[in-house]
Amino acid sequence: MQSDLDPRPRDRRALVPETNWDAIAEWTDDKYMQFDVQPVGRAIAPASSMFSIDIGEITMTHFSYGTEVSLRDFDAEAGNVLVLTTLRGRTRHRVGHRTDAVLSTGQTFVADCSRADYRLGADDDHLQLNLTVPHRLLADLALRWWGHVPDDSLWSRGCEIGGAGTPWINLLGYATSTAAVAPDEVSSGRIGQHLQETIAAQLLRDWALRAEVDLERRSTVAAPGYVRAAVHYIEANARDLPTVAEIAGAAGISVRSLSGGFSRYLGTSVRSYLVEQRLQGVYRELLSGGTSVTASAHGWGYVNLGVFAASYRRRFGEKPSETLARARR
Repeated sequence: MQSDLDPRPRDRRALVPETNWDAIAEWTDDKYMQFDVQPVGRAIAPASSMFSIDIGEITMTHFSYGTEVSLRDFDAEAGNVLVLTTLRGRTRHRVGHRTDAVLSTGQTFVADCSRADYRLGADDDHLQLNLTVPHRLLADLALRWWGHVPDDSLWSRGCEIGGAGTPWINLLGYATSTAAVAPDEVSSGRIGQHLQETIAAQLLRDWALRAEVDLERRSTVAAPGYVRAAVHYIEANARDLPTVAEIAGAAGISVRSLSGGFSRYLGTSVRSYLVEQRLQGVYRELLSGGTSVTASAHGWGYVNLGVFAASYRRRFGEKPSETLARARR
């Protein structure tokens, strides 16, 4: 497995290990994000192996500290998802208060550090193949492929994905072997663009499957007719800011019954569902690049742009202006 998943060109496989903690931290801050690292045990001198290659906007790294470490306090503001495949040794992964997931050779763990408190421990002989994936890259792809952006029922869930013989591990094999022989094409050519989308799509599919999130489900709700009617009414009229009473009237049900139905079948409130549709609407418009932040926000009923911008950033992990700037590049 170690030799199969190695993106390094052959002339880069015999580099001298890095033994300076500051130099390692500067490299990891750039490739992943800022975080706190603590050596564990007596042998605290590092002998780090460090290699990285860009696959479009995804950063792939072949990395080890060369000593046992504990990592925490990952910078949520960086907006990155970590996808970590253990090539050697054992690694321990924790998201929130869940029990540690202990991984060995060929196993992958995914954690959205912009949405969840993530901690990582690694044995002294660990070696990893890691992907740093911008959260908004996954959000963009979900919007294009499935018509909506998943909520935190996906993003806040850390999961093990893939494994021996799975499409995920086979995809990593293809990506690493291609990177080793054609690094320029992978970094900036069309091959890299194709790999970026394929990796992101497979990651989303496998992650959602393990988190029990249905990416296909949006308007089709496994709920009574009045809930489905309310969902359709909200999606058709979200720009007009309908009240809960108006939504209930359109569904032919009382406000109390509608609120109970949304809580039971959708796991959210009527008001929160409406807010979500408005934010998704702005996101789609900004991603098209054909409007301004102010015009789009006002078009979806936002008057206070400061409150809107804060809600938008919490939901999508970036400022509205950043979404628009990416669309116009």
